[in-house]
Amino acid sequence: MRGWIDIAYLAKPKNLNGGLVARGASGLPILLYEGLEVALVPPVIDAPRRVTVSSVQELSDNEALITFAEVADLTTAELLAGCRCLAREAAVDLSVLEEAQALPDWDGWRVEDARAGYVGEVASLDERATQPLLCVRRPDGRETLVPLVDAFIEDVDEDARLIRLACPDGLLDL
Repeated sequence: MRGWIDIAYLAKPKNLNGGLVARGASGLPILLYEGLEVALVPPVIDAPRRVTVSSVQELSDNEALITFAEVADLTTAELLAGCRCLAREAAVDLSVLEEAQALPDWDGWRVEDARAGYVGEVASLDERATQPLLCVRRPDGRETLVPLVDAFIEDVDEDARLIRLACPDGLLDL
């Protein structure tokens, strides 16, 4: 689905009127707003596949109570819990993403993993709409892409220009 980005996860139904608690994708702030059309994935039988946001009530930085024009009851909201919200990239205010993902210039920083030890040096940072990717140049010349998410980052030592990761098994072998 080129041109679409994952912006939220529908965590659970919230009320009898079809409200849902939505969480920002990959720790991002809530990017849903009134009038935004989103596609819901995976598609659910007997539930809408595309919906329009009717209201957004912020609960925290990364969570909001959302209502959709096409969802009017708890039964339908229960069917949609667990779906991801995809929005057209052109419809999302990417300046909000840039502020949320403001990252330092990490070119040339060393990267170590808790199990693998020295991995290589940061060659570049690919700032994607949903999460940034570190491109790490390995000692043998290969390049490895590592999602730059809080779950993988153990420590960032600015003085030593070192990023310590705890990557899942097999990620660095891709």
